[in-house]
Amino acid sequence: MSALIVIPARLKSTRLPGKSLMRQTGKYLIEHVYEQAAKSQRAVGIVVATDDQQIVEAVRGFDGQVVLTSPDHRSGTDRIAQVAAMPQYSSFSSIVNVQGDEPEIDPALIDDLIRLLEATDVQMVTAAAPFENREEIFNPNVVKVVVDQRRFALYFSRSVIPHDRDSITLNAGRLELAVLYRKHLGVYAYRRNFLLTLTQTPQCEIEKLEQLEQLRALYLGAKILVHDAPMAHHGIDTPEDYAAFVKRMSS
Repeated sequence: MSALIVIPARLKSTRLPGKSLMRQTGKYLIEHVYEQAAKSQRAVGIVVATDDQQIVEAVRGFDGQVVLTSPDHRSGTDRIAQVAAMPQYSSFSSIVNVQGDEPEIDPALIDDLIRLLEATDVQMVTAAAPFENREEIFNPNVVKVVVDQRRFALYFSRSVIPHDRDSITLNAGRLELAVLYRKHLGVYAYRRNFLLTLTQTPQCEIEKLEQLEQLRALYLGAKILVHDAPMAHHGIDTPEDYAAFVKRMSS
């Protein structure tokens, strides 16, 4: 099995426009993501998928591989699927989606997902990690996932799941009690053919409501294996996130 990492990136981010090209560290944010992803030991290719010519020029400027995709895609998954469908990438049997705002993603996590895809017959693999603080569990911008005993996803939500009906765990205010709560990490590995099928299927209603594209796979009856990562990496969603990243880089 050969794996291709595709990094979807767009300039018109809702919460932090232009973040891909921020470079207070001396490197573009997308460059940091590319460099981390390139450290993977199991992937044999890497490319940025973007709808913006400025990002194309930036990636080419640091000698990265990049593809200009359609501006009409509704999600990053649709964007990477366009790349996967191109003849020059048809030899790759699996596609890894690394978000374009994850400059500190652990390359070992990417390798873990590829390994799981190679070792099983599942069509799609993702990851989750413990929450760092109790407040994150209540944050609708942080996606939660519940898994079964074999670590297949039961559901993803922006709401607090599982719901603590009797207010025993969460109202106690102790994070160590919330052992069932897992933070979904937005990194995926797909079998190429499944990715193409998934993105050719219309959005379902639960996906539209939650604005979570992985729910389309569950709606279709697909199994999503959830790798249990030891800790979450820091994504860049707000100016505060980026300022904290710059501070970590400078230290």
